[in-house]
Amino acid sequence: MRKINVFIATALFTLSLSAQEVGLQLYSLRNQFKTDVPGTLETIKGWGITKIEGGETYGLSLEEFKKLLKTNSLDVVSVGAKFGDLENNAQQVVENAKAYGAKYVMCAWVPHDDNKWDLEETKHASEVFNKAGKLLKENGITLAYHPHGYEFRPYEDGTLFDYMVKNATDYTFELDVFWAQHGGADPLALMKKYKSKFTLLHLKDMEKGVKGNNTGQEDHETNVVLGQGQVDIAGIVAEAKELGIEYMFIEDESSSVVEQVPQSLSYLKSLD
Repeated sequence: MRKINVFIATALFTLSLSAQEVGLQLYSLRNQFKTDVPGTLETIKGWGITKIEGGETYGLSLEEFKKLLKTNSLDVVSVGAKFGDLENNAQQVVENAKAYGAKYVMCAWVPHDDNKWDLEETKHASEVFNKAGKLLKENGITLAYHPHGYEFRPYEDGTLFDYMVKNATDYTFELDVFWAQHGGADPLALMKKYKSKFTLLHLKDMEKGVKGNNTGQEDHETNVVLGQGQVDIAGIVAEAKELGIEYMFIEDESSSVVEQVPQSLSYLKSLD
């Protein structure tokens, strides 16, 4: 077992060891950024969070946005990339990541026709991710694909996601525990099964009673405070510590995000 630490910031709490952090996926605050970019970044700082996953500049120039990040002691460790950019202009993705000094690039969606997702699309996505991932790796950056639920459709004796994992030679995965469970998988079981394949994590809880599907679609308001839903957040965090997953990002897509994130942070503190 690797020695690690989950800490959100010294101002909030520090556990016993020292290599793992809980950050925030900036998509959580997409609505707040529309009206007040500086104030939204200040809010994140006030929560004690120092590591973020993002890539957007919300109407500002890159330099303006990076200046605000520095002012608020926020470090972009993972940036998002569109599938089309990974497929057609992977070098630009490299440059975008380098501009932030990010260690990871994540892709959260593969465009597909309506609800259609089958082996052909899975193979194509894997080929694109492996090719782009190799280039990113050569530049010291890790590519992580974020499954969204449709990948957990049946295939042979497993799922299409199993196919992706077995054929992932130059990229890894960011496990969004909400979307994995919503798609019919057990996120904790996936972590135990595939171990090193998951390099990043999205912590997100799902309202009790919600029935999932494998379309990758759901009402954002089903995102609840960590520990109050049906996802085994405590077990997942414990396993993430065991596996040494470097960053776990809270992602709360609900309209109550500003109220819920501090409560989620308090819950994570209680797991010590």
